[in-house]
Amino acid sequence: MMSTKLLLEKVSKVYSDGGRSVKVLDEVSLQVNAGELVAVVGPSGSGKSTFLSIAGALLSPSSGRIIIDNNEIHKLPEKKLNEIRLEKIGFVFQSSNLIPYLTVRDQLLLIPELAGQNNKEAEKRTDHLLMRLGLTHRQHNYPNHLSGGERQRVAIARAWMNDPEIILADEPTASLDSERGRNVIQMLADEVKLRDKAAIMVTHDTRMLDLCDRVVFIEDGRLTEQVKS
Repeated sequence: MMSTKLLLEKVSKVYSDGGRSVKVLDEVSLQVNAGELVAVVGPSGSGKSTFLSIAGALLSPSSGRIIIDNNEIHKLPEKKLNEIRLEKIGFVFQSSNLIPYLTVRDQLLLIPELAGQNNKEAEKRTDHLLMRLGLTHRQHNYPNHLSGGERQRVAIARAWMNDPEIILADEPTASLDSERGRNVIQMLADEVKLRDKAAIMVTHDTRMLDLCDRVVFIEDGRLTEQVKS
């Protein structure tokens, strides 16, 4: 039986713009199960970024339900939401957002340190992820000594450091060429299946869609179609 990691039910987001209401998301529903990498594709202004922010508990919906690993997050206070973001969700951004004065290894160890879990287990997890993503030989390098693909691999490793149930990736291949982009997304897909987790990738990059389990199209704030890739 498949385990549901993320469930959005009739989620809407409305903003006020000069006295008028603008509906950015319109009753969006999506279920993502363990072991799935789902791509969300749509034109600029379609609601992709808002969708990802709401799925990651960075933005509150105007209406609807959001359930992450059996937690109804739309009902939680901000303190609890911070815990959910730290413990249940890993983020990979369009730019790797690495801290320039930290080595690759320290980028990863910062995550458990923020969670008060900087211990031997964190060191073991760091070693495993560095090896898994082919970064062991780079662990003492700073971001400015890494290639674009290596920086994104570090960002993916960092996202896995808190052993999250869900990975949310926002245009993770935007600054990469086709080969490096495929390598990064293949690693993400492999990790999702290996760890029985779930991931959503917002992307314009149609070259990567064959690596995803499902492709979801969003336009004018609505999920218009879901297709098996």
